[in-house]
Amino acid sequence: MSQANATGAIDISHNKGVDRLQSKAVGLIGVLFLTVTGAAPMSAMLGNVPFAAGYGIGSHTPAAFLLATIVLTLFSVGYAAMAGRVSTVGGFYSFISQGLGREVGMSAGLTSLVCYSIFESSLYGLFAFFGNAWLKSHFGIDVGWLWLALAAVIGAGLFSYRDVKLSAAVLGVALVAEVAMLAIFALGVVFAKTGTNFSGEYLNVFNVAVPVAAQKVGAVDIPVGAAAVGIFMAFWSWVGFEMAPNYAEESRDPKRVVPRSLYYSVIGLGLFYTLISFCVVSAYPTEGDMLAKAFSDSGNFFLDPLNQFVGGWAKELMSLLILTSSFACGMAFHNTASRYMYSLGREGVLPSALGNTHDTYKSPHTASIVQSGFAALWIVLYAFFYGTNDPNAQAYLGVYTLFAVLGTGLLLVLQAVVSIAIIRYFQKNGGGNVFSTMIAPAISFVVQLVLVWMLISNLSTLGGQTWLIWTGAAVILIGLIWGFALKSMNPTGYNNIGRMVNEG
Repeated sequence: MSQANATGAIDISHNKGVDRLQSKAVGLIGVLFLTVTGAAPMSAMLGNVPFAAGYGIGSHTPAAFLLATIVLTLFSVGYAAMAGRVSTVGGFYSFISQGLGREVGMSAGLTSLVCYSIFESSLYGLFAFFGNAWLKSHFGIDVGWLWLALAAVIGAGLFSYRDVKLSAAVLGVALVAEVAMLAIFALGVVFAKTGTNFSGEYLNVFNVAVPVAAQKVGAVDIPVGAAAVGIFMAFWSWVGFEMAPNYAEESRDPKRVVPRSLYYSVIGLGLFYTLISFCVVSAYPTEGDMLAKAFSDSGNFFLDPLNQFVGGWAKELMSLLILTSSFACGMAFHNTASRYMYSLGREGVLPSALGNTHDTYKSPHTASIVQSGFAALWIVLYAFFYGTNDPNAQAYLGVYTLFAVLGTGLLLVLQAVVSIAIIRYFQKNGGGNVFSTMIAPAISFVVQLVLVWMLISNLSTLGGQTWLIWTGAAVILIGLIWGFALKSMNPTGYNNIGRMVNEG
């Protein structure tokens, strides 16, 4: 049997009764491919920047990315310290359980699972939006966005069923290609002789709270924006970097690899995102032109300047790479959702079959199949209630944007809670320094709660979708109730909540 250590963690590294993931399968580069692809630079830029600019804060969108870089780097300080102490596939779930108790941990586990499950579906909405546009422009055929999204669900499920090294290889190729294309875009804009409008004011973080003013640009009526939405879309662009601890059991030397991957990804993405968003809002002759494009033709917000400053070949290539980027991003979220489900299954708080690994691939294959079913379910439910005849309104503004807002809201709550869990864990068990285990997590806690409140206060910009609040609150509450119920209904499962680690 596995033995609990002084912190209450249960080391399963030598327990033959627990199905374990493939050990030492990926190194630092592999973990970076698996997590940074979850952040999906091209999907983040082409999907989030137009919405942040047109509906939120206009030309100050780059400043929002700079602000997010600072906040998430502070969050990473404590998160990396915790990852250096606890090696587990459970990520947030395990960290919160060991810091704040099993009931709160159970709530975090369910919330994390729902987050990444919804994120996967969200990205397939983006895939379907751009896929529909590409097929119409090149072949004159109109394939319904629902069918394109479901095809992506099936494709990601097939890849994720197999060895994690296959996923890392596929995601790595997609990541390198999309980063190179975005870099070409930036160079084209920077070295353009005319038609651009660069200003250092666009990077002023003190103006990220200034929303777009209501105005008319040509034939385009632009309503007043919401600063919170612009800031929120910037933070959503990083979602994925925090998945690194979920690959601890499959990485080589996880106590070094995982913390490093966190720092490399959050800072590297931050600098890159700030640069690319700065270039795209500066790629139009006036701010009004930029706002009109972002609001009324978001699909071509990057593609038209790329065509103008680099060439038609680059536009064609980017229109394909956004498909591979959104697909790869969805697959990265699929992998993480499957690992949360696997973690909950092997600890006995979800059906034990979910905690099985494949005999050959050592992948969480059962959990992967179930997650594919959930991803398809979220998409089909949205299509049932809101229709399938308008890819922009339904696939982009609906499935992609609204699902992303719900998931990111829940994720920011989780990151706020895990910040407190980190403080409590190190208070109880010692280690670390005062900045990484107390000051940085405390600042992160406050800032991320403020961000959630800003979003809730500005839901009118998202069409008054109050179901986002109630759905998120229900998920958190159900997980908490479940944790208390397990204490009497399933004492063994309750004792295991967030406690299984792999120190082998």
